[in-house]
Order: sequence, then C-alpha cells, then structure tokens
Amino acid sequence: MNAEINGIRMAYDVVGSGPAVLLIHGFPLCRRMWQLQAQALSAAGFRVVVPDLRGYGESEAGERPGSMDLFADDLVALMDHLGVDRVVAGGMSMGGYVLLNLLARYPQRISAACFIVTRSDADDETGRGKRNYLIGEIEAGNPGAVAAAFTPLLFTDQTAAGRPQLVEEVRGWMTASDPAGLVLGLQAIRDRVDSDPLLPTLKLPALVIGARDDKAIPPDKSAYLAEHVAGAELCMIDGGGHMVNLEQADAFNKGLLGFLQRL
Repeated sequence: MNAEINGIRMAYDVVGSGPAVLLIHGFPLCRRMWQLQAQALSAAGFRVVVPDLRGYGESEAGERPGSMDLFADDLVALMDHLGVDRVVAGGMSMGGYVLLNLLARYPQRISAACFIVTRSDADDETGRGKRNYLIGEIEAGNPGAVAAAFTPLLFTDQTAAGRPQLVEEVRGWMTASDPAGLVLGLQAIRDRVDSDPLLPTLKLPALVIGARDDKAIPPDKSAYLAEHVAGAELCMIDGGGHMVNLEQADAFNKGLLGFLQRL
C-alpha cells in the first residue's frame, strides 16, 4: 500500500487484525526484512504495520535532510493516516534509534517498546567519520559502497557460509536503495542524540532482543538497554547476528510473541 505521508509517498503493509504492532526496519534495509514476523504475529492475532522509511524500499526520499525527528514524524503521520492511536513499536538497529526518538517526543503514542539489536548511545567521532565517508562515496557516485561495508556486518559466519541465498536477498535490498535515502539515513544516524539519559525515564513495558554473535552492534549494548529501562526483559539469542530476526526466526518470533502476549 501507498499513502501521501508528511510530504512523501510512503509504502507500507498492514497484515492481520488485533492490537497494533509497528515494526521499524534498520539501515540500509526495507520493510521486507519483517516478512517472517508479519506472518507469525498476524497469525497470533496482531495487526502488524510495516512501513518503508522515507528513502528506503518503495518510499520516496523527499527533499529534507535526514534526521531521527523526520523519520519519527513520518511514522506518527502514518499512524494518524491508519487511525491508530497507540502501538507496540519495535525498532531494529537504526529503527531502534527512531523508536527512542518516538519515546522521547511522542510517548503517548507508544504502549510498549521492543529494542532489537540496537543501542541507546550516540555515534562517537569514529562512528561519525564512517558515516561521513559513506556519504562522500554516495555523492561521488558509488552508492554500492554502503552494501559493501554493511553486508559483512549483518550475518554470522555460519549464516554467510550456509545460507548464501539469504545473504544475497538482503544484499539486494541494500543495493536497490535510493542513494538519496542512503544519505538521509547516514545523516540521521550520524546526528542522533545520546538517548542514555532517556532510558531511566521510560515507564512502559519493554523487551530488548540482542544477538550474541552480532558484529554490527555489540550484545553488551542490548544488555545496557535492558539494565537501564525499568522492568525491561532481555532476550539474548544464540546463533544469530545483526539479522537475527531472519537468521534465527523461530527463536526471535517466540521471544517477541511471548512479550506481546504478556502485555
């Protein structure tokens, strides 16, 4: 489905009926990463909303510079369009940064939060330098540098060796990304605020899903989130990397569904 949202054409899917669950994809991915979760959650009685963030998948990038505020504003506008007042929101990696922004600026719209292979701190100088380097590569006509940099970080060695079709499918999502969308995302990641001070103020049910073999975001970042959000549950999954929702889909879905069904 498509709708005019906050000045752009946004693509999204809505699957199932019941309490609304919003799943926010990571960088430089798209809503297709949630296909196995949309099937499992909708079958269990939830209404699953999976958008393409602006500049990703089938959503337009627009003309505005990238920021977490912009991504979050888009999602609230999508909720308004769908007539959804409150959601359980789950964000993977960059999607987790968007979720933290939503919790800071629109807490009344989020009934529970799921932080998926993400972190709450901001980029350090090294991290910002990496974002700026990739922005330079894209602007020089080499958007493929993003997929080249990120593909080795997304999967465990076992997945890379044993499931090459999955790796190629995900690489295809990345290489299909609009270069303008890649720049948007890199700007937003680079300039995001440190959300560590926000964590102790959160008063809502929370689940943190980490992956023990994550090469992109260390699992201790998941542990930190779980320790600093009051009452948060931690689900640490073995045998998965940054794409744990696809690498270990059964364990991932069990952890997420268990949380949702306890709400």
